[in-house]
Amino acid sequence: MTHRSIGLLLLVVVLTGGCGDAAPDEASRTVVDDLDRTVALAPSVRRTVSLAPNLTEIAYAAGAGDRLVAITSSGNYPPPVDTLPHVSALPIDFEAVAAQEPDLVLATDQINAPGDTDTFEALDVPIYFFSFGSVNDILSGIETMGQLLGTEAAAADSAEALRSSLDALRARTDSIPDAKRPRVLVLVGDDTLYSFGRGSYVHTLVEAAGGTSITADIENQAPTLSDEYVLQEKPDVILGLWGPDYDPNRLLDLHPTWDVVPALQNDRVFSVPTSLIARPGPRVLRGTRLLARSLHPDRFSGTPDSIGHAPSSSAPSPSTSPSTAP
Repeated sequence: MTHRSIGLLLLVVVLTGGCGDAAPDEASRTVVDDLDRTVALAPSVRRTVSLAPNLTEIAYAAGAGDRLVAITSSGNYPPPVDTLPHVSALPIDFEAVAAQEPDLVLATDQINAPGDTDTFEALDVPIYFFSFGSVNDILSGIETMGQLLGTEAAAADSAEALRSSLDALRARTDSIPDAKRPRVLVLVGDDTLYSFGRGSYVHTLVEAAGGTSITADIENQAPTLSDEYVLQEKPDVILGLWGPDYDPNRLLDLHPTWDVVPALQNDRVFSVPTSLIARPGPRVLRGTRLLARSLHPDRFSGTPDSIGHAPSSSAPSPSTSPSTAP
């Protein structure tokens, strides 16, 4: 072979980069979700469907709202989601989800059935499950969302800002002695008394606000309480997730024996939209601040917001169950 032929051969090899070899692996990456499932994802996730309202809010907090191509039909925040297609999540409309050709579906075990993963696997659609047992899970969920959708820096900034705000709130309530912490009953329903049991992040929110959640030791994660329980526990404060226009007199109409409960005797029944407490997302901090101002007005004097005037992003039915609240 001549020197000229060898030179041409080398040039071809350089220009083709050894075309017989496979390109760098761009087929997939693997992550482990909160159900300990291994999920294979494309290197870049551009089309995402959210099957829970709180995951929609978390995606926006992570700076990845533009990755959403459809959301659950119960999603209503932030306002830009109004323009997105809405799909049923209870039950899941698999055909409508698949029609969006998503790179990833976002789900949470608080709403979505883990068994639905089998159907998505059959459709060759990756689904990632989140779980939120604490406030820290919400904050780390924002960071995880950024890692999944390629907005790590924005997600880290958002999570850190929320951590700093929560730390600042706790700094104002941590010194409150137990004797001065009101015993708080959080209710999702006012007729049927849906509440929160052991393991719920809601108790952490009440603690950060300077109160003590009286249902924190109930074994059932989503208990339905009796009138007798409320009469026995005598909560100092009742926090209802019924919107800011709720009339506390309705509680006495529904439960006439509660006239001896300190919360009603002392006019300490407050109400906020369910999405500010029961929807595990970035806005729970806002709900916690509202609660803190109502529990301890002396420590938060001069602040304009109060629970009774919390702007409502939705007006949930008082009979809403905590299992469907997010």
